[in-house]
Amino acid sequence: RGGLFFLSVFNCNHAAKVAKTGRFKRQRKKPYFYCRVKNIIFPQNILNQEIVMIKTILFDLGGVIYTGDVDRAMSRFRDIGLQDVEKRLNAYTQTGIFGKLEDGSMSDTDFLGALSTLCHRDISWQECQHCWLGYCKELPERNIALLERLRHEGYRLVLASNTNPFVMEWMESGRFDSRGNGIGHYIDHLYVSYKLGHLKPAPDFFLSILEQENIAPAEALFIDDSPGNVASAAKLGINTLLAENGADWTQAMLNELEQLK
Repeated sequence: RGGLFFLSVFNCNHAAKVAKTGRFKRQRKKPYFYCRVKNIIFPQNILNQEIVMIKTILFDLGGVIYTGDVDRAMSRFRDIGLQDVEKRLNAYTQTGIFGKLEDGSMSDTDFLGALSTLCHRDISWQECQHCWLGYCKELPERNIALLERLRHEGYRLVLASNTNPFVMEWMESGRFDSRGNGIGHYIDHLYVSYKLGHLKPAPDFFLSILEQENIAPAEALFIDDSPGNVASAAKLGINTLLAENGADWTQAMLNELEQLK
C-alpha cells in the first residue's frame, strides 16, 4: 500500500519482480543474494534500483599476497653500503629517491646512479633487485589458493601496489611462485605506482584504477595491510579490508564478500 512492498527474508532481486508483477514464487533453495534483516518495508523506488555487487577486488602486494619483511630489506641495503637506511625505507610508502623510483619520476637506471653515490660504490641492477626482494619474505599457499578460487567464482582480480621495476621483474617472472608462474597467472591486471604516477595513499592512485576498470567505488573491494591506505580508499567509497602482514586474511576476505552480496 502507498507504494510500499513488504519483504520478509527472500531474494531482493526476486522481491523487485514480485513488486512489479504481483506474482510470488516460493523459494525452495537458499537464494543467491540475501537480505540480512527480517521484516523490512522497502519503498518501491528502492526495489526498482539495481543491486550493486562487487566486481573487482584490489590486492596489495607486500603484506597481503606475500608476507613482507622490511627489516630484511633494510639489512640488505645496509650490506651494500647504505648506512642511513632506516631513514629512507618504509614498510608502506617510500620517500626520497626510493619514493621517486616508486612514483615513476625516477627511472631504475637513474635510481642505481643515485644509490651508487649514496653507497660510495657502483651498485649493479642485480644487487639492487636482491635488496628490494628482501621485502618479499614468503608467498603463502593459502593466498594462492584463494586467488584461484576467486577468479573461478568470476571476480576480476587486480594488483594495487606501491612498487618498482626491480620487484616487478621478479613478479612477472617464473620465480614468483614455486610452480614457475608469474603473478599474471593469478591476477587479471597489474596497477603499480611507478606506472600510474601515484603512490598510495594518494586518492589519485585509487581514482585512476576505478577509471581504468570502469567501475564505481561500491563495486570494488580493496585489501591492504596499511591502515592509511585502507582509510584513503574508504573515503572514496571503496569497500575495504585491513589485513595483518603475515596473518591469514583469507577467511576474512570470504566473510567480507559474503556480507557485501
